[in-house]
Amino acid sequence: MSDEHFKGQYEVELKYRLSNKARFLSILNSIEHEVMLQDNLESDCYFDYQGTLLAQGKSICIREMEPSGIKLWIVKGPEADRCEATRITDADSAKSMLKTMGYDVTLTLQKTRSIYFVGKFHITVDNLPGLGDFAEFAIMTDDAAQLEGFRQQLMDLAARFGLTTTDIEHRSYRQLQTV
Repeated sequence: MSDEHFKGQYEVELKYRLSNKARFLSILNSIEHEVMLQDNLESDCYFDYQGTLLAQGKSICIREMEPSGIKLWIVKGPEADRCEATRITDADSAKSMLKTMGYDVTLTLQKTRSIYFVGKFHITVDNLPGLGDFAEFAIMTDDAAQLEGFRQQLMDLAARFGLTTTDIEHRSYRQLQTV
């Protein structure tokens, strides 16, 4: 596993709704890739302070992954590609600290996630109960000048899986969950 895939302050991410997860995984298995983890249960706990973060297009999330044991503090926004994450050792303490600072839990999401590396890109395959299957094609960078080029490269990679712009899901899981 390479943590280098997850370093940077920007994340170019394209999320696609999968109509046939088995076909998607078959194509993945036909190309060169690395497996970071498979079928981890992720619990995402979103925090906000009286709706101020949501109104600003920002989010704070504490993520716990099992059985990998990975715990992350994730901040997104306000720009669409702005995303930073850092590993933490104690998710319960992080949640308690946020609550002490006045933040409330506004949403808890659970999903089953697998993460694969294809070259410099990472692909996550997610299942959210009640919402379905999704694939996210992504890369992180500190160089804002590369965002559009990476976006095109990710679209080209997704096309290898038979995915098109009509399959793109523009809403976040958070938005989908609250619809």
